[in-house]
Amino acid sequence: MDPGHFFASSRVLVVAGKGGVGKTVAAATIAAAASRCGLSVLLVEVAGRSAAAPMFGASAQGYEEAVLVHEVETNGVRHGEIRGKSITPDEALVEWLSTHGFNRLVKRMAKSGILEVVATATPGIKDLLVLGRIKALESDRAADLIVVDAPAAGHALGFLRSPTGVRDAARTGTIHRQAVEVLELIGDPERLQLILVTIPEETPINELIETSFAVEDEVGVKLGPVVVNSVMPEIEGLDRSAARARATKGERAELDEAAAFRTARTTLQDEQLDRLGNELPLPQVRLPQLFGTEIGPDEIDILAREFIAGIEAL
Repeated sequence: MDPGHFFASSRVLVVAGKGGVGKTVAAATIAAAASRCGLSVLLVEVAGRSAAAPMFGASAQGYEEAVLVHEVETNGVRHGEIRGKSITPDEALVEWLSTHGFNRLVKRMAKSGILEVVATATPGIKDLLVLGRIKALESDRAADLIVVDAPAAGHALGFLRSPTGVRDAARTGTIHRQAVEVLELIGDPERLQLILVTIPEETPINELIETSFAVEDEVGVKLGPVVVNSVMPEIEGLDRSAARARATKGERAELDEAAAFRTARTTLQDEQLDRLGNELPLPQVRLPQLFGTEIGPDEIDILAREFIAGIEAL
């Protein structure tokens, strides 16, 4: 598949996955890959952590947009700008009230604590407010592609369900219209797709499979390729390497033990990847295990190249 075509197929990519599978890394990787294809990208985080910005060597962003990567042209190839933005329900509520005729009351309500009452009066309203802000960004064409680092998988399902609950609870009025408009966004594959992230282990894959069927059946969102993080490549000839030939007897025993562990690890990994392919008929984009203490610009660049190669191979 042509990567440019993939990134042009939807204006919003929502990235979700179980905690600990590298969801934010995957969101940053997708943003960087789209940038390499010449698109301008807005990377939106909704958990209030602003964890992606340091991966680009930038400071954590807030509600106001900040440039994470500037547009550049290298050897005649344009890399698009990447901007970052963090959206929290409280900030989304303040903006929503300000744009719907309550501007004078917002500061007074914030000081009195009424904002929290408004936000919790209807179940799902906080998530709807965040989704509504994302919908506004998409409608305003804030960037060629909006990448959303969604909540962890357990909350992600409730996050995407929220417009339905609010629509059914508020039968008329502005909130009802907001819910209907967000549902139109979620249900239109040309506007939004969901990218689920996992690692090649049994429990995360089980949860991903369960989540994928739930969101497709209950929410009606289109599922894009599954991103599998931390895939360890197979290394042939571990038992006959030059280092082993030069090693002492004790060192050879340690090398044999390490080789056996690596072989067993990749065997289990391959079994889980095969199971994922059999139980969930979605294409997979596999990203390699990177060995290091942190993810920075160099690591994101490596992963972005791998992501593009994975899309091309689909």
